[in-house]
Amino acid sequence: MSELRKFLFEGLPVRGMLVRLDDAWREVLARRAAADGGAFASEVRALLGEMTAAAVLLQAGIEFDGALVLQVFGDGPVKLAVVEVQSDLSFRATAKVVGEVRSDAGLQALLNLHGQGRCAITLDPGEGAPHRQPYQGVVPLARSASDAAVAPLQSVHEVLEHYMRQSEQLDTRFVLAADDERAAGLLIQRLPVQGGRHLEVRRALRQGDEALGAEAFERIALLAATLTRAELLALPPEQVLHRLFWQETLRLFAPDPQAAPRFACRCSRERVRAMLRSLGRAESDSLIAERGLVEVACEFCGQSYRFDAVDVGELFTPGRDQPPASAAVQ
Repeated sequence: MSELRKFLFEGLPVRGMLVRLDDAWREVLARRAAADGGAFASEVRALLGEMTAAAVLLQAGIEFDGALVLQVFGDGPVKLAVVEVQSDLSFRATAKVVGEVRSDAGLQALLNLHGQGRCAITLDPGEGAPHRQPYQGVVPLARSASDAAVAPLQSVHEVLEHYMRQSEQLDTRFVLAADDERAAGLLIQRLPVQGGRHLEVRRALRQGDEALGAEAFERIALLAATLTRAELLALPPEQVLHRLFWQETLRLFAPDPQAAPRFACRCSRERVRAMLRSLGRAESDSLIAERGLVEVACEFCGQSYRFDAVDVGELFTPGRDQPPASAAVQ
């Protein structure tokens, strides 16, 4: 069962979250394996799994009604890997891979062969808030020249920690792991002494100060870093937290049943119809002439949508704008 657990360190301006994606992650991989492109290479599966766990943690840590989209893109064989997480923690993920992925390829070999790799996080309010503009932050897959040590970033957790420092000015530590059975992640984050939005956070912050917060975060981050990949994937959340923080006083919150991580795709036949309309009548007709039908497969879930000449004709016929009742897919 996939789950997210949130916790606070009593008396300290430090919070944490732990996510385990079991059935939801296996569904992502199963749908990809059944798609025309077949399963991703193991290195790509691991990359996408770590990104998915991290994106769920990031979305769970903000008060935002919309989608958080985490992307990495570059000039290696992985041209794009993207995870989209809604405010209810439903998510979908996919990647575009061109060419061969070298065995045991790391982040740089996958995405940043010639230094063009980037990481972007977008907060998209979506169709429900047409007057709100998306926000996006972008960082390279390497530390900038202003950093003490200029070097490529070697892992997803390093990239995201760099992003949080550069774009959000928040000290954050990630521990991430993924295999074919599970994707999991631990987030530790230092909170500002002033300005906590939640009552639980404000109560904790009143007992600390800036110096205490910095020292506490570094100590807790060091403890978190001792968690091994095998432990993160194998141990239940309560055992992970006891293993790491048995000397700390934690306030562990019950899981929110309304915001449990789960796979969900937002594709639908109507969305594909809208895409075909945007192409225009001439382009849609040319596809029918060339192939006999238009077939579009969702890159996230593998669902295939087919439109024959009659379907395409109805798209551009006034008053014939309703899809068949049996075709609606959400």
